[in-house]
Amino acid sequence: MQYRRCGNSGLLLPLVSLGLWQNFGGIDDHENARKMIFRAFDLGITQFDLANNYGPPFGSAEETFGKILKDDLAGYRDELIITSKAGYDMWPGPYGEWGSRKYMIASCDQSLKRLGVEYVDIFYSHRPDPNTPLEETMMALDQIVRSGKALYAGISSYSPDQSQKAIDILTSLGTPCLVHQPSYSMFNRWIEDGLLDVLEKNSVGCAVFSPLFQGLLTDKYLNGIPPGSRASKSDSSLPSSVITSDKLSKVDQLNEIAAARGQKLSQLALAWVLKDPRITSVIIGASKVAHIEEAVAIQSNLSFAPEELNAIEEILVG
Repeated sequence: MQYRRCGNSGLLLPLVSLGLWQNFGGIDDHENARKMIFRAFDLGITQFDLANNYGPPFGSAEETFGKILKDDLAGYRDELIITSKAGYDMWPGPYGEWGSRKYMIASCDQSLKRLGVEYVDIFYSHRPDPNTPLEETMMALDQIVRSGKALYAGISSYSPDQSQKAIDILTSLGTPCLVHQPSYSMFNRWIEDGLLDVLEKNSVGCAVFSPLFQGLLTDKYLNGIPPGSRASKSDSSLPSSVITSDKLSKVDQLNEIAAARGQKLSQLALAWVLKDPRITSVIIGASKVAHIEEAVAIQSNLSFAPEELNAIEEILVG
């Protein structure tokens, strides 16, 4: 596994990290989750990305990982980067989401109990809160780090302006912002419009999620929406309305470039995201061991010829 330094910190993150957003909840096959985590760690994936409400049900992904950690990986705690977040809906009532100090600290405490650990390596503000002063949310992150409940502070899905303000506040508090976690893929390039510049300027790392656009940038959808796929479900994070004929046409063309490189479409998409040295790590999702193995295999073919990048850009801009 290759590792990239996270900003100007001492922390190295694996090029590929494993996200537990889906397929690790209480409704999922525990043994499959166990096999995926084992295989990921064996391949050098040291960062396992969680959040308080990952499941379903909420909290169960942390419980799953906590059980596997206790039963099988307890001796490897110091070789693992375990992350969690708070910001989205987690429990009923007025204190169960967003960015108040009340919610952030209570959520961190709950996450530690579910995980069965004394600290997480990175704790994130999962999203900006329009109704809570940014200073309050950042002071909560500062307190969480200073209390030893997390080693580093991070933010997720903050705009360039919000990110700069959050970074400045954390710097003034003496707890630097280690990393930003935004969504980023060939079909979702918003971070290129200022955010990456802010992170580079401030020496903040960038660990991106949804690099495969919820699975659309894989060979799964080359022939339309297959039964049982994520897009076929009514409550999907990839609704069928997003899978337009234009995107499917682009997927077909990108797949041809991937084939010419000796890669699968998913591998092309991951390598494309990592072409920018400001990207510290890509956080992949997986439902089986083979997905993890395919993602890690991109390391043998990460470079692009200028003509390949030009061809990809022409496809993406239509």
